[in-house]
Amino acid sequence: MENKPTITVEALVDASVDKTWMYWTEPQHIKKWNNASDDWHTPHAENDLRVGGKFSSRMEARDQSFGFDFAGTYDQVKVNELIEYTMGDGRKVQVTFSRQGDKTLVSERFEPETTNSLEMQQQGWQAILNNFKKYTENRDSESAVL
Repeated sequence: MENKPTITVEALVDASVDKTWMYWTEPQHIKKWNNASDDWHTPHAENDLRVGGKFSSRMEARDQSFGFDFAGTYDQVKVNELIEYTMGDGRKVQVTFSRQGDKTLVSERFEPETTNSLEMQQQGWQAILNNFKKYTENRDSESAVL
């Protein structure tokens, strides 16, 4: 990613880095947060979280008018710190998890594709990250009730 343009999105999640990492990487959680808007969902997710391992998420419009597979291969994994991967089209992504007191800053840096505007891509990835933040933080209140 050194010489290519990149886009960065970030969210400060009100959760420990352990919990944030778990919700980011476990398929049962990915299926709950991996969408940019309520009219989309992720009915299927697989994740082999190790260097050389592959991941895949099926993202679909709820009305089934459109869908695609978001997939790639892990290049680097440092538990609770860093995930780097290459998407199926060769673009690189870096996700960092930084402890900020009792919160976690999640930062995603990715190489944009050439079909959609940079602004549209930034907004889409940010919307998914915001949905992750909301899902992860709301899980605290659910478990507190149990």
